[in-house]
Amino acid sequence: MADRPMTLLVLASYFKGERFIEQAHRRGARVYLFTHEKLLEKPWPRNALVDVFAQPDGSPLQHTLHTVAYLARSRVFDRVVALDDYDVETAASLREHLRLPGMGDTTARYFRDKLAMRTKARDCGIAVPPFVRVLNYDELRDFMASVPPPWMLKPRSEASAAGIVKVQTPEQLWHALDGLGDRQSSFLLEKYLPGDVYHVDSLVQDRQPLFAEVHRCGTPPFDVAHGGGIYTSRTVERGSPEDLGLLALNASILEQLGLVEGVSHIEFIRSPAGELYMLETSARVGGAHTVDMVEAATGLNLWEQWANLEIDGPLYQLPPRRAEYGGLLMTLAREERPDLSAYSDPEVVLRAGEPFHAGLVLRSTSQARVESLLDDYSRRLARDHQAVLPAMDRPAH
Repeated sequence: MADRPMTLLVLASYFKGERFIEQAHRRGARVYLFTHEKLLEKPWPRNALVDVFAQPDGSPLQHTLHTVAYLARSRVFDRVVALDDYDVETAASLREHLRLPGMGDTTARYFRDKLAMRTKARDCGIAVPPFVRVLNYDELRDFMASVPPPWMLKPRSEASAAGIVKVQTPEQLWHALDGLGDRQSSFLLEKYLPGDVYHVDSLVQDRQPLFAEVHRCGTPPFDVAHGGGIYTSRTVERGSPEDLGLLALNASILEQLGLVEGVSHIEFIRSPAGELYMLETSARVGGAHTVDMVEAATGLNLWEQWANLEIDGPLYQLPPRRAEYGGLLMTLAREERPDLSAYSDPEVVLRAGEPFHAGLVLRSTSQARVESLLDDYSRRLARDHQAVLPAMDRPAH
């Protein structure tokens, strides 16, 4: 590539990653977008894209491989980048097929397949909630006999809390499995653990986090997705035991699961007894404006820094950063365009603009101030704007 710009093929099953595309373009890369037909009318940064390709919605992997291979007859793709969770495995298969650098099929499993990531983590001595694959019925009976309910029936390859069912009795499980039919083996059963949920968002180089931010959620994401409410997250107290403990555990997971380079969003739970467990791993930026909360606290945008890392490789250097505190609130709204102008404290740095959503991103030098605003704004959002809808099996595009 010494005599030509780097060429990136970015995959997008959802409309996201505009900052990545724009930054890669500013850095001189040639960027091609590969998406779905239903997303063609989204406001992609066309000025930063050489071209946009789309395939029919629901196209199988083999169709994608054939299409990209056809495009490669007249173009040289140096990197394949997955902008969303649902693109991680597709990007890995394309890299394997085209023999391009980056995460391959096996490692991608550890960051997409909930069974693979738990099995690998457990084998490496990383604590995870008790779980069992949904495969052999005797194994399931033994698990339910030895691990008291409630349990979580989880799809292995969905994102976030999508498709998860809380199970209280063996009879409820067998009924749910009957409904799944031949799809049963694409699920796992896990012990439900109460506790505080955290997430760590990282930029990774040579298997180590160059940058990582620790956040604690308010109401657990599963409870918000399935019962309604306000999703909140905030930066934890810097240098505190929970901050340092989660940073160390996050680094161990990234090294053991083999993420060589890129971004990650890993979720944890702390039990009432204080034990830390890994819940989910992913090779993507955090959703629901997490990236904006990180930028508010640090001044660094993970989409842009990820683009720089893809282009610079081993020569990438992390820019200077702030060490302040960010906060985030998100909820479904009754109005298509809720008026959030009343949330006017100087700590508000962003008001979410998605239809039928109300969201705010906060920034302060004081963690206590962020916590106080989150408490106040949560009550007001619930009173003035919040809507509750049934949880979806998969997030909408």
